Amino acid sequence: MIGLLEYEPHYSRCYPRRRLWYAYAAIVKICAKGAVALGNRPAIHYVVEEAIAAGIKHIVLVGHAQKSAIENYFDINAELDNQLRHKGKDELADSLNWLPEDVTVSMIRQGKALGLGHAVLAARPIIGEHDFAVLLPDVVLDPFTTDMSADNLAFMLDAFATDGHSQILVDQVADEDVHKYGIAQLDKKLSNTNDIDEEINTNASFKVAGFVEKPNLADAPSNLAVVGRYVFSNHIFDYLANTKASVGGEIQLTDAIDALISEYGVHVTTMRGDSYDAGDMRSYMQAFIYFAEQQLADDE
Repeated sequence: MIGLLEYEPHYSRCYPRRRLWYAYAAIVKICAKGAVALGNRPAIHYVVEEAIAAGIKHIVLVGHAQKSAIENYFDINAELDNQLRHKGKDELADSLNWLPEDVTVSMIRQGKALGLGHAVLAARPIIGEHDFAVLLPDVVLDPFTTDMSADNLAFMLDAFATDGHSQILVDQVADEDVHKYGIAQLDKKLSNTNDIDEEINTNASFKVAGFVEKPNLADAPSNLAVVGRYVFSNHIFDYLANTKASVGGEIQLTDAIDALISEYGVHVTTMRGDSYDAGDMRSYMQAFIYFAEQQLADDE
């Protein structure tokens, strides 16, 4: 999913009188995992809600023709809406048409699925010269125990607005899971993750030296794994455009991030709360039960 937004960052303590408006884009790569249910809604529903709560006003879904069901989810079904309202089921109709009026959802076709970097680059014609966020819909952040208007993505946007450094969300993972993720290599001034243990489970931004993709535990530079939320400066498009395809023909986002780190510097933001991976069966089952329990409790 890609989301373009006009975003008004929280007033900075350093510049309490300075009113700034930033134009961003938030990219969400459509995948089948984003359509799986969490409670009574698809996973991508919560990802879009997260983006909206953080201030994103224009969301662009990036995918291919097979993902039209997800695209249709965000359309208004006029016939169904009329039928429900005719039967006096206005509350149900309103719940189906849940997008705020000031939020726009667009769709762009990726063509061939050539990796996450390719999906981000495919959105360039819409994003133009704006900076943007990227959200992966198979990773859902817990919306019940965090404030989406201030935490995680919202924090990353504010941090970017303050210092201009691209932001990547990370969280600690168990040693046995390190090989599943992209792992952050901390800046040399932070010798190990113990230096930032006090910041874990709170949002804090740190300089990062690079990332290692799915390393063995012995080769892992830390246990801070990429969660699936990014805020990028527009410069990354040029790096993506010049990134050589891998052996499998994919354009890797991590290669462009490495170039961005070298030229401009990139920060990681430690995550607040929990996340769930819809691509991992155990994590997905735990998430489904948890989300269903929260929704049932709200209905009581």
